[in-house]
Amino acid sequence: MKTLSSVEQQFILHWGEMGARWGVNRTVAQIHALLYLSPTPLAADDIVAALAVARSNVSTSLKELQGWGIVRLVHVMGDKRDYFEAQQDVWETFRRVLDERKKREVDPTLAMLRQCLEQAKSDRQIGEHTERKLRDLAGFFEATTAWYDQLRRWPASSLTRFVKLGDRVQKLLGLT
Repeated sequence: MKTLSSVEQQFILHWGEMGARWGVNRTVAQIHALLYLSPTPLAADDIVAALAVARSNVSTSLKELQGWGIVRLVHVMGDKRDYFEAQQDVWETFRRVLDERKKREVDPTLAMLRQCLEQAKSDRQIGEHTERKLRDLAGFFEATTAWYDQLRRWPASSLTRFVKLGDRVQKLLGLT
């Protein structure tokens, strides 16, 4: 593995800091950044050397990244070691991360809200205010989940065009 340039180091360090702010382990995010920038798949030993982190930390982090679906195991002809590469399409990476966050965070919250609303029907201690707040929150999660499910099916090219429209979408819909 070649020595990382100062720009590569800066990006990897920043991605690690951002990962920590997003609730992702710093090393996990740094490994993702390194693999994303790498023109070829890297073996775990290459990652250890490039980032100066423990081999066990690299192994655990790679498993987590594979669980998110943004890093995959590959094999290199003539080499028995496992190599890893990051998903290179940024839109697909973003989708996979959103899918996982939805599955891990949004879906359980929506299920809990639905359960609370069902229980509220027979719980005389629940006030109208609390029930309305829970209904509003459940409605928000249902609407945004339905919207995401629709957008999830769009090809990346359509999403790119949609995002670039910006405020023009409001004008098209007659909202301004």
